[in-house]
Amino acid sequence: MKAYLKRNKNDAADAEAICEAVRRPSMRFVPVKTKEQQSALVMHRGRQLLIRQRTMLANALRGHLAEFGLIAAQGLHNVAGLIAIVRNDEDGRVPDMARRVLRVIADAIVKLDAQISGVEAQILAWHRSNPMSQRLAAIPGIGPIIATAIAATVAEPGEFHGGREFAAWLGLVPRQNSTGGKTRLGGISKRGDSYLRRLLVNGAHAALLRSKAAKADPWLIALRGRRPRLVAAVALANKTARIAWAIMTKPDSYRFAAATA
Repeated sequence: MKAYLKRNKNDAADAEAICEAVRRPSMRFVPVKTKEQQSALVMHRGRQLLIRQRTMLANALRGHLAEFGLIAAQGLHNVAGLIAIVRNDEDGRVPDMARRVLRVIADAIVKLDAQISGVEAQILAWHRSNPMSQRLAAIPGIGPIIATAIAATVAEPGEFHGGREFAAWLGLVPRQNSTGGKTRLGGISKRGDSYLRRLLVNGAHAALLRSKAAKADPWLIALRGRRPRLVAAVALANKTARIAWAIMTKPDSYRFAAATA
């Protein structure tokens, strides 16, 4: 409503601006989600919080052990080796005074791993009970996590006029700065739902890793040949978002386009 606010800001001016904005014919309203969708989003938000906490603790464990010359390769799966060192009382590379504190951090990481797995099991159970989520999971680059996130977030997919508008809502379309009849397109706008956008881009990276298979999408193979990997991942995420919108608004299921000889 900022565009409709006149001069100074006060309660009366704010109320007038809200009334003016609501009456605009082009104004859009957020559909009300069901309690089931809100509950699914709570699971996703809780999972993200636990993952952030686990990452913080893993980085702390890496940093503290690096002071003693114990360095592990990147990746969360390599933290298990550091946890084993901390829990081994016979390993003299870590002083006992530091080991007591580092063991608390290591135990917290293990506990968070179990909690994250439990939340993911709940998300998977909801995915199996939701027909829309199951249909979305058939799209390459979309798994149960992404499918449930889209099904829970997008309450009314018909509110979007097309797949491109849905992709624009996710911030996966080029940012435009055109004037004088000259079109200027930059990087993606990164507007809208950052959580869904991140999931789709991560899913696109996973799909790119499998794009060398014999049954890979010909469009994806050609894209890999002419564009850098990161650009190709965003382009694939854009296409995946458009396909997801089509699946949500139509009764058809996803049909894989096989390569032609």
